[in-house]
This record gives sequence, structure tokens and C-alpha cells, in this order.
Amino acid sequence: MEHRRHRQCLLRLRGRERELTRCRHPALLGRVCHGAGSARRPGGPGTVPPPPHPVVQRPGTIGRPHGRVGTTVERTGARSRHLPRRSGPAEAGNGGRITRAVGSLADKTQRCGPALLRVSVGAVFLWFGVLKFFPTASPAEGVAVRAATKLTLGLLPPDVTLRVLAAAETAIGLGLVTGVLLRVALMGFFAHMTGVFSALLLLPGEMWQGDVPVPTLQGQYVIKNVVLVAACLVVAADEWSRTAPP
Repeated sequence: MEHRRHRQCLLRLRGRERELTRCRHPALLGRVCHGAGSARRPGGPGTVPPPPHPVVQRPGTIGRPHGRVGTTVERTGARSRHLPRRSGPAEAGNGGRITRAVGSLADKTQRCGPALLRVSVGAVFLWFGVLKFFPTASPAEGVAVRAATKLTLGLLPPDVTLRVLAAAETAIGLGLVTGVLLRVALMGFFAHMTGVFSALLLLPGEMWQGDVPVPTLQGQYVIKNVVLVAACLVVAADEWSRTAPP
């Protein structure tokens, strides 16, 4: 009877040992098995022998749960078990380098975007303004002079109106390119654009094809200025936000 009871205890201990082994807690397993063995009489029928392969842990892995990155469990003897080391994310190849390069370029462009827009619009204005100083050099000078004459109610002669338009566009272009008196140049730009878009109403016969809303070539030349207006809105927002009070 006593032998049967010891045998049942031994089977329960071995079952618990297998459960602990599956849970990967060799330190607890060794402590439980050694404690159970010392509780029996040495040499008696119920003595539980110590584990044949004691658990050995590498330095730096004691107290850390097995299965984390960098932990390895070894058993001395014939059986050795290594837990798989989890690898981190793979290093980015050419695609990663291209993504980082594009991201860096996007950051630089975002920081320099308002300046690029300002210089681009200023260069266009400076170029077209200088052309108006030379008669018949600019293909849009006729439309500009006729629209400006209607706006001024014919108070200025056409040649004077052309010179004034040339000087105004050149001054606005220089202010945008150099950034000197930028706010004055921006206000002059928006005032000039108001006069430019007024040509769509003041000169309907030249801007539209009949009664349908289809612009002529000169009307398209005026309408495309909406891109310049949008660009200068970004420049103005950046300029006024820099010196805005906190």
C-alpha cells in the first residue's frame, strides 16, 4: 500500500515536471524537483532522484522570462534546447534608401516652398514687365493697355499707360525676387491682379468666344494668372505669420 502511494506521488511529480517544462520555467522546475527529492527519505522507495540534466542559464538571462529577445536556455548532457532568437525588422534596402531620400527632399522643399514660389512669381513678373518697356515686344500689351485705359476712364494716353504698367510689373517682380519691401510688393501684386482679371468683364468681346463661357487665347492668358494668385497667397501667409505676435 505504501509503495503504491509513493508511486502515485512520483507520477504526480513527474506530471508536474512535464507541465513546468512545457511552460518553459526550468528554474522553477529545478527548485520543485530538488525540494520534492529532499522531502523523501534518502534511499527510500519514494525518493525522487534529481533531474538528470540540471538547468544552466547564461549570465544575464536569470530572472528574465524565456521567449524574449536575446534569451537562450541550455541543458547540459545529451539534450540541448535553444529557443529561437527573434529577429528585428529587416534592414531597408534600396527601397528604404529611396524613401528616406524622397522624405528628406520633401522636408527641404516644404521649408523652402514659400521662397521658391516667391522667386518664381517674381521672375515671371520681372520678365514680362521688362518686355513692356519695348514696344511690340510683349504680345499681351495691347489687351493690358485697353483694359487699363477703361479702368482709368481714358485719363492717361496709351503710351503712358504702357510705361506705367511696365514700371509696376518690374517693381513688383524685383520685390518678390529679392524679398525687399516684400509686403509692399505683395499688396501691389494683388492690386495688379485685380486689374488683370477685370479685363474678363471690361473686354468680353476679346476674352470670350461669343455668348458661351469659352475663353479665347487672350482670355486663357488672363485666366492662367489664378495660379500666380494662389502662389502669392502662400507667400503672403508665410510672410505675415513670421512676424505675427505670439
